[in-house]
Amino acid sequence: MKLITAIIKPFKLDDVREALTQLNVHGMTVTEVRGFGRQKGHTELYRGAEYTVDFLPKIKLEVAIHADQEEAVVDAIIAAAHTGKVGDGKIFVTALEQVVRVRTSEEGADAI
Repeated sequence: MKLITAIIKPFKLDDVREALTQLNVHGMTVTEVRGFGRQKGHTELYRGAEYTVDFLPKIKLEVAIHADQEEAVVDAIIAAAHTGKVGDGKIFVTALEQVVRVRTSEEGADAI
């Protein structure tokens, strides 16, 4: 089992969700987060005053999948979230040791 964590631009969420649904990935957790990498933030003008925005709004998407889906899911996220500009995001893949469905107490891959 794998946990895919993707940090993407907010306006790409619907595209990524649709791409994952086509791969029969139906469960995901979405969190609104803020951060920066190479994009480093930007300056904005508000009521005549200029200020720096250090942390940019992003979406953190988490998906638990079977290990054999890893390559397809990562490829789908890349294709759907790609704009070709700085700040497109990152994808992290980690191993899941244990998953338990609270309602039924199913464990392992059956709980996904």
